[in-house]
Amino acid sequence: MLTIQRLDIADARVMIAGARAKAEEIGVPMCIAITDEGGNLVAFERMDGGKVTSSTIAVDKAFTAAGAKKATHDYGEVSQPGKPAYGIASAIGGRLMVVGGGLPVAVDGAVVGGIGVSSGTPAQDRDVAEAGIAAFMATL
Repeated sequence: MLTIQRLDIADARVMIAGARAKAEEIGVPMCIAITDEGGNLVAFERMDGGKVTSSTIAVDKAFTAAGAKKATHDYGEVSQPGKPAYGIASAIGGRLMVVGGGLPVAVDGAVVGGIGVSSGTPAQDRDVAEAGIAAFMATL
């Protein structure tokens, strides 16, 4: 029998708080989504001023990172015309994201969820997602 580690709401709140703190530090209001290992939404926050369109993008970044067990920015280069994964962004009903800001959350080498952040530049989104994961890892 498999034993699966999962993120719970308390874990998600820690990640959102860590991500929010970084977003406030850089002055960019963000949308922050946390999913379980299957890409199912556990928690979401749209900071005051976060872009409405970024709500869906953040959720899909977390979905991609958890489900594919891969950071969304890793798909960026390989999904361009002429590259091996060209067209992958239209996979899964268009939910697969190829822009930075979605990271898998791993504990002891196993992906237990994903975090997706949107509203800034891809680099800002990624930095905020990394801060969320760092906050979570500090609790382990």
